[in-house]
Amino acid sequence: MKVRTRFSPSPTGSIHIGGVYSAMLDYAFAKKHQGKFIIRIEDTDQKRFVKGAEEKIYTGLNWFGFKADESPQVGGPFSPYRQSERLPLYQKYAQKLVDEGKAYYCFCSAERLEENRKQKQKEGKSPMYDRHCLGLEKKEIKSRLEKGESFVLRLKVPEGKTIEVEDLIRGVINFDSRGIDDQVLLKSDGFPTYHLAAVVDDHLMEISHVIRGEEWLSSAPKHVLLYQYLNWKPPLFLHTPTIRDEKKRKLSKREGSASLEFFKTEGYLPEALLNFLCLLGWSHPEEKEIFDFTEFIKVLDLKDVSPVGPIFDLKKLDWLNGVYLRQLADKDLANRLIEFAPKGMSKSLILETVPLIKERISKLSDYSALVDFLAEEVKPDEKLLLQKGGKNEKLIELQLTKVLEKLEKLDQWSSPVLEKTFRQLAESNDWPIGKFFMMIRIAVTGKLITPPLFESLGLLGKKKTCQRLSQTLKMFKGK
Repeated sequence: MKVRTRFSPSPTGSIHIGGVYSAMLDYAFAKKHQGKFIIRIEDTDQKRFVKGAEEKIYTGLNWFGFKADESPQVGGPFSPYRQSERLPLYQKYAQKLVDEGKAYYCFCSAERLEENRKQKQKEGKSPMYDRHCLGLEKKEIKSRLEKGESFVLRLKVPEGKTIEVEDLIRGVINFDSRGIDDQVLLKSDGFPTYHLAAVVDDHLMEISHVIRGEEWLSSAPKHVLLYQYLNWKPPLFLHTPTIRDEKKRKLSKREGSASLEFFKTEGYLPEALLNFLCLLGWSHPEEKEIFDFTEFIKVLDLKDVSPVGPIFDLKKLDWLNGVYLRQLADKDLANRLIEFAPKGMSKSLILETVPLIKERISKLSDYSALVDFLAEEVKPDEKLLLQKGGKNEKLIELQLTKVLEKLEKLDQWSSPVLEKTFRQLAESNDWPIGKFFMMIRIAVTGKLITPPLFESLGLLGKKKTCQRLSQTLKMFKGK
């Protein structure tokens, strides 16, 4: 079989991580079988269209290296790949279904449809269309069309029929046609619904495998019915499991952590996020946790994807991302940290900090809070200094005075020399080393947690270190 997969997002905002998951499977499966990966933009819902969203989709997929073989950007033998540019095709096949008695005109107003929905709900029934327009005579239909009445075209679902949907990971699922609504196929604005457009495009673009979210499983019998009505062979279906959060709810962009933009802003590496997504609902044959995408493509079998909704464990992602960060060469990591660094930090200084922070961050956005004292002025918290660094104001004043005396006489400014100087001071004055070092850390950086103290002072330099210690000393003098 010639493998052709498609990722068909709607340009309604930033790309959802569930969409990335489907795209990943689409891309990997196509590449495994030397097939084609197609991007098709489903922009028929004009009310939800967001300007610039299509570009964000391409940017997001490119971030992972998912290059399309055919798309609106690169073209292809089945152009156009944007559904809003294919309207005559959908109208043609919708009319064909009407002419063959497999679809029908519906002139019901929005108000009548709403009344019908409420009545069905009141009766405890599914709010399906009541087929009010199914029996209209051709003469009446013609008359109403000539008057310019607004209409939609609906699928005529057969009565008393079992519709089989075969899913690659769920097997055969039977649907009773009595529970399937007469779906709108063509809207009053001439645009198709997803159901008609997806079927027409998947057939005409020769899509072999449709990999899409589990939320479309209930619509699959409508699509199978359309394939049957149009005498087309359906593709193979795989409905991916719904990715859930730690509370077992569907991941929502409203919560912030389901949009791809969130992961980029937080500083997750694309290769780490991709590795993590591979492990959702799927296990490596050798039970590996860490592997590159090339290996995933090699060992992937779609039938091994679990239909059970996996939990999106951010803690595990943090761990995995940390592993990938530590595998980077220092120069590579420094380059990736540039956009996350505090304003004013030079590239050379960022590179110098890398060995100090590499083991301490799990994502790139952790970096700034660790090193911002190197680029920004700090104001130590007096209460924190007393709580963590010393018994009283007099002791801290004494310690800072002696430290400054020693530091100002130093000819060499390196972390080994600094550590030796501070240890000798603590031992000769019988100061608890832990508290003494913490006092210095807070006085110079304003923080409890930083990269190693003496390496940090080495990067900060003698002048700035002494200035900050002097400023802190002023807080305690005369108290």
